[in-house]
Amino acid sequence: MNAQPKASHFIDGAYVEDNAGRPIDCIFPATGEVIATLHSATPAIIDKALESAHRAQKQWATLTPVARGRVLRRAADIITARNQELSELETLDTGKPIQETLVADATSGAEALEFFGGIAPTINGEAIPLGDDFAYTRREPLGVCVGIGAWNYPTQIAAWKAAPALACGNAMVFKPSELTPLCALKLAEIFVEAGAPAGLFNVIQGYGDVGAALATDPRTAKVSLTGSVPTGRKVYAAAAEGIRHVTMELGGKSPLIVFEDADIENAVSAAINANFYSSGQICSNGTRVFVHEAVHDQFVARLTERTARAVIGDPRDEATQIGPLVSAAQRDRVLSYIEIGKAEGARLEFGGSVPRDFAAAGFYVEPTLFTGVTDDMRIAREEIFGPVLSVLSFASEDEVIARANGSDFGLAAGVFTKDITRAHRTVAALEAGTCWINTYNLTPVEMPFGGVKHSGVGRENARAAIEHYSQIKSVYVAMGDVEAAF
Repeated sequence: MNAQPKASHFIDGAYVEDNAGRPIDCIFPATGEVIATLHSATPAIIDKALESAHRAQKQWATLTPVARGRVLRRAADIITARNQELSELETLDTGKPIQETLVADATSGAEALEFFGGIAPTINGEAIPLGDDFAYTRREPLGVCVGIGAWNYPTQIAAWKAAPALACGNAMVFKPSELTPLCALKLAEIFVEAGAPAGLFNVIQGYGDVGAALATDPRTAKVSLTGSVPTGRKVYAAAAEGIRHVTMELGGKSPLIVFEDADIENAVSAAINANFYSSGQICSNGTRVFVHEAVHDQFVARLTERTARAVIGDPRDEATQIGPLVSAAQRDRVLSYIEIGKAEGARLEFGGSVPRDFAAAGFYVEPTLFTGVTDDMRIAREEIFGPVLSVLSFASEDEVIARANGSDFGLAAGVFTKDITRAHRTVAALEAGTCWINTYNLTPVEMPFGGVKHSGVGRENARAAIEHYSQIKSVYVAMGDVEAAF
């Protein structure tokens, strides 16, 4: 399919170009080929996007919640009908295997729009009786929200941010990652087709300077970022200057704990999903796999055996299970961490290099498994964001909880055990915003998603997201006379 969009930006219901902006080459990660060239937003483009969003938001907020919800549900239906072509574009944009994008990207975005479209009419306040008097609250939109996306799930992230924002009556200006600029443009088209006012959801391209300009503009009421902790610090600080609302969904170094009574086959499946799905490029990945010493060798043997069966290949082929990383820089970063792991004394059990068949082109790294990893090693402390799994051995529940919590991150955690009491006791003690028992990385829209500590603030999805895209106005109503001292 032709990946080149009609123009770089989608503003006020139409494609807009400004060739004066810095070029952005969109590279297909499986070959290194430039498949599209776009341009970063100039100050004029940024101003046009914010101005049209400001105007559209006023119009959108006057609609009934049912009418707003109807537009979101229509958009969900369009995405579902076009899932094949949207998934193909996502694969070109990110390099993720088509077998993944068909079920985990546009489909997840559609579910978010359907969910928030459905609950839009229930976003309301409450009545508070106060004797003869009473008070009531109104839940009102914030205004123009800025969404800043990451490159690993560009369609999903755009929809996860847009759905609650629009359901609450806001408008959004969305900036995709410069590495994956294509998919959000299609979402902007779909919103207009579904009946949203022109300007309600604008997409502009750019590097960090564009994100900074959006985050500090007086017309911006809220910033929602998905990205790394260093980026989050910068955006959070910039938003704070204007006392803006923020949601920060940042990185992780999440623990996956396998107790001695765990179903080993299920635990191995979870470890594979938590480290090698999307070539390991998922913020919530369970990259520190703590395995009880009694089942450590059995777990590692089975994990190695199953990982060896992974099909590495062209992500456009539905048989491919492992595709490339998103960029040459990301591949090189992951390879450098593999060298660090070896230098630190971890045992390389499997993988650790570029697959022989893909050495000449593309940004591939083999699924990589380290054992003998200790808590002080960099591969156990720092987010790698690639297909690198570290196995750490433990002996007791108290020990593994303390070690799992010994991180500045707190996005996610998983526990495998047949002892349901221990499962609940363990997740209650883990310092993580999103936890799983006997599974990993399932993120249905009905469940809040987000982290604690350096992994972020706020929540995405579920009714919890409404709190982060709206504000409460309290109104006191007096039914009698007003008394005064004089």
